[in-house]
Amino acid sequence: MTNKFRTLDDVNVKGKRVLLRVDLNVPMENGRVTDATRLERVAPTITELADKGGKVILLAHFGRPKGRDPKESLKPVAEALAKVVNRPVAFADDCIGEPAAKAVAAMKDGDILCLENTRFHKEEEKNDPAFVAELAKLGDIWVSDAFSASHRAHASTEGLGHKLPAYAGRTMQAELDALEKALGSPTKPVIAIIGGAKVSTKIDLLENLVTKVDALVIGGGMANTFLHAQGVGVGKSLCEKDLAPTALRIMEKAEAANCAIILPVDATVAYHFAANAPSHAYGLDAIPADGMILDVGPQSIVRIHAAIDDAATLVWNGPVGAFEMQPFDRGTMAAARHAAERTKAKKLISIAGGGDTVAALNQAGVSADFTYVSTAGGAFLEWMEGKPLPGVEVLRIK
Repeated sequence: MTNKFRTLDDVNVKGKRVLLRVDLNVPMENGRVTDATRLERVAPTITELADKGGKVILLAHFGRPKGRDPKESLKPVAEALAKVVNRPVAFADDCIGEPAAKAVAAMKDGDILCLENTRFHKEEEKNDPAFVAELAKLGDIWVSDAFSASHRAHASTEGLGHKLPAYAGRTMQAELDALEKALGSPTKPVIAIIGGAKVSTKIDLLENLVTKVDALVIGGGMANTFLHAQGVGVGKSLCEKDLAPTALRIMEKAEAANCAIILPVDATVAYHFAANAPSHAYGLDAIPADGMILDVGPQSIVRIHAAIDDAATLVWNGPVGAFEMQPFDRGTMAAARHAAERTKAKKLISIAGGGDTVAALNQAGVSADFTYVSTAGGAFLEWMEGKPLPGVEVLRIK
């Protein structure tokens, strides 16, 4: 895969100023980082560049500031990052202009410097050429290690790739390798598990996947829309009834592409949406008119396991039930653990991504057992929809 992209194997960084785009958009509470996962992911690229004698200059955004806002400063994040990489991380209180230029000029080989939030300048999101040129003055090469921001054509995520020699960092490289294994040139048969609340947010995804995978398991609230489209009564369940024609079109497209669509055959139903609400499993022909489907039923879990057993590659986005609440997490937890067991037994390549999916795998305690778990959210989804990502395209070897 990575022979399609320039990586750190293709460049000598000694003595060079390396503008490294990273994802430091971490959760914070009272000025403290509450989850350092993203910092841990970019640490290997930062330390490799520093150890090879590069001057490592970090570019990142934080939050959605409207201009300069102390609450959205990267300074506390830089302090947390210093603990993760176990070496000093200097900080400049702007990403362009004199503060940035002075801080860069003071660097020695192997030093690490974090520049202030790129989004303090509105020109960042506009990919403004003058702003790109200001950033480019600070570096000799540009390395992108922020796959999660690569679906945005911003100055620091895409624009710099046209001004400076551009390379993928190790996190970006791992993500691109995983995605190639998932859908680019996967080991077949491939199945996808797609869940979540609404079909409307995943139409493009479903339409792309039915042409790429051998079987598509549909769960979560979105399965109700497909069941309704086939004339199944879904009671008071979450259901986008107006999207019935879309669901039928996706099913026709799947049939034409020889992709099996696997829908629930039974459901776990409750009468109100709350943790530990009394619930019961029903066949699809017997869903109570005043009931709500909150998870797949036991027979559906068996079917999902069988689909996983038949697959060599699994791509997963979205839970198959209301996994945040017991007992409606059963379907998602069972599928996650089953996929993890198959992966550990070297019988499955498993790639998962999306916020709820990551949370569900963490809840099941199996994140570490999957082949690859993407924390990229929107970029992962757009890639699965088959859309080119500007921040990835700019790294391609032409």
